[in-house]
Amino acid sequence: MNDKLNRDIKLIALDMDGTLLNEKQEISEGNRQAIKKAREKGVTVILSTGRSILTCQEYAKSLNLLSYVITVNGSEIWERGQILERNPLQTELVQWMWELSQSYKTNYWATSTDHVWRNQIPECIANHQWLKFGFEIEDDEIRESVLKLLLNQSQLEISNSSPVNIEINAAGINKASAIVKVCERLNISMENVMAIGDSLNDIAMIQQSGLGIAMGNAQKAVKESADWVTASNIEDGVSEAIRYWIL
Repeated sequence: MNDKLNRDIKLIALDMDGTLLNEKQEISEGNRQAIKKAREKGVTVILSTGRSILTCQEYAKSLNLLSYVITVNGSEIWERGQILERNPLQTELVQWMWELSQSYKTNYWATSTDHVWRNQIPECIANHQWLKFGFEIEDDEIRESVLKLLLNQSQLEISNSSPVNIEINAAGINKASAIVKVCERLNISMENVMAIGDSLNDIAMIQQSGLGIAMGNAQKAVKESADWVTASNIEDGVSEAIRYWIL
């Protein structure tokens, strides 16, 4: 850990739900101040979230984090409000996953480039460009059955943002792969990144960053993948990590 303390962190990548945001979906004043002080030291701070740009851009604006925003688990990279890269799901796979949700009678959501659909889907799926599909399944047996079918599809990247859901992106698309591309534009390496998150869709960036931080409320697998565990999202865990490792 002494080696980690001496690491030159130039970029902080923050998950949102369960990480930056508290139980009221708000950014605490403690987190705001820590982010501000990190930026004053010259550290770039970005959001790296499963949310779409439609549901995270106001948070980014409120923190003045407009350089880069990674959305939909890495399916999109935004630079100063403009789309830099987009990696969609195949339409036929979205159709198949929607049919799967109907067969197993599960809750679901789907993120297109212009809308987040919850337990509903447009009449013509092919008329939209899709970025992510998600299942919300409380029943463990049903969730395992659906997950097994999804894992048989090599074109899918599978994670979650809570223990009872499953999130699906195009194969190879995750938050880490998107951060690598942001690093290339900033002329830094992943060794210069501190990533903070709480769920399976954060594991790749936590493992591949120079410093991977798990929230106190993180899933067990995430904590096991991290270099350090901070406080929970209702205890300003982001602030604690920034103050300990950066400030």
